[in-house]
Amino acid sequence: MNKVHVVSVAKELPPYYKDTKDILPLVEVWLAGQENRFRRKVLKIFEGAGVDRRYGIMHPEEVFTATSFEEKNDIYIREVKKLGTTVLKKALKKTRWTPESLDYIITVSCTGIMIPSLDAYIINDLGLRQDIVRLPVTEMGCAAGVSGMIYASNFLRSNPGKRAAVIAVESPTATFQLDDFSMANMVSAAIFGDGAACVLLSSEEEATGPAIIGEEMYHFKDATHLMGFDLVNTGLKMILDPVVPETISEHFPTIVHPFLKKHNSSIEKVEHLIFHPGGRKIVQTVEDLFGKFGKNIDDTRETLRLYGNMSSATVLYVLERFMEKKIASGEQGLVLSFGPGFSAQRVLLEW
Repeated sequence: MNKVHVVSVAKELPPYYKDTKDILPLVEVWLAGQENRFRRKVLKIFEGAGVDRRYGIMHPEEVFTATSFEEKNDIYIREVKKLGTTVLKKALKKTRWTPESLDYIITVSCTGIMIPSLDAYIINDLGLRQDIVRLPVTEMGCAAGVSGMIYASNFLRSNPGKRAAVIAVESPTATFQLDDFSMANMVSAAIFGDGAACVLLSSEEEATGPAIIGEEMYHFKDATHLMGFDLVNTGLKMILDPVVPETISEHFPTIVHPFLKKHNSSIEKVEHLIFHPGGRKIVQTVEDLFGKFGKNIDDTRETLRLYGNMSSATVLYVLERFMEKKIASGEQGLVLSFGPGFSAQRVLLEW
């Protein structure tokens, strides 16, 4: 059967950044009108989020300024075009591929709205082919990076000798709601940051890199209320139900074991866990579940610490860390992410 390989992964960060300790004074000013107990609780959420630094497409002070949805979305459009083009360019350079050699372009983003979608601008900027197949993935949240890999894998498996790029560009800071003092907004403000990543995949015979030996999506029934955005006059307002970690925990055996079994594998055989860091509680939940099997998700925790949760791009940052390691031939890695729907996407890799 035709094999699909993950050839390379690249990342690109926006120009602005601040350490969490330097964001706390801004948060205090923002919450000045709220009661003391609430303020202390929110500062504790920021301090305990497991995020040391986050990057943004706008200056942190700008994030805490009342701008309209239109203004924030205009910044989103301008900046994601730059990030998307730069990160694809970086990945192509790493792989020594020419822009014209790409057959499929899949762009992933859920933190702003733009039509034409990001891929159209990248095609023009980098001179991609006029017959390139485009797929924008816009409403799958944190799971979309892995979803993009699954779509690419399906395209490539049925088309030998082809190349695909999956580009995830997200700006959760563009969705920050200044007048929303709900816990969902506090928690998302404490964990999210902006970033871009690109994965290049190939079904060419001479392609190198880990092979995709299985991929699958898992839909949690009647769980559409757990995560997502409400579109309000001030922009995209975060929906984040506190029961998400516990829901993942309940479904975990069904998400992981049958999928691995189907591909003649098991959790014991999987050496490398390439997991999306949704937030400290989700990381802790999954660590407890995998810990029983003597596995660690150190790279996931470290990615959260260094960059925060960049929605769909984050798991690709974790994947890049594994692509840079010396991994022995035959070893397996499980890529796993969760997102609105509610859903879990999985990809099984073999080096």
